[in-house]
Amino acid sequence: MVLMHRLAVIGDIDSVVLFKAVGAEVFPVTSADEAGDVLVRLADEQYAIVCITEQFGDELLPLVERYSDRPAPAVVFIPSNKGSTGTGMARLREIVKKAVGADILLGKEGS
Repeated sequence: MVLMHRLAVIGDIDSVVLFKAVGAEVFPVTSADEAGDVLVRLADEQYAIVCITEQFGDELLPLVERYSDRPAPAVVFIPSNKGSTGTGMARLREIVKKAVGADILLGKEGS
């Protein structure tokens, strides 16, 4: 199987539109339910990375966890144009802690 190196960004229009400039495929949504539906669809369309704005992160975490054992897509929470809620850094901290057995990100931004 050949993995396509495609990048998708899901979030509110103001936060995602600029990602088009770097070649990402953008999917503007207005709710966590809509973002979840898009994620489910994209997970089966050979995207390497799917970025989701943090404003939907807490509500989508159970859905995102379903894809954590798969090699693709890597689902990453990113701040919206309104700033960070801390969800992305908290999830990254948990992933790193699980991988290395210690919180090596202690004291980093978003703590």
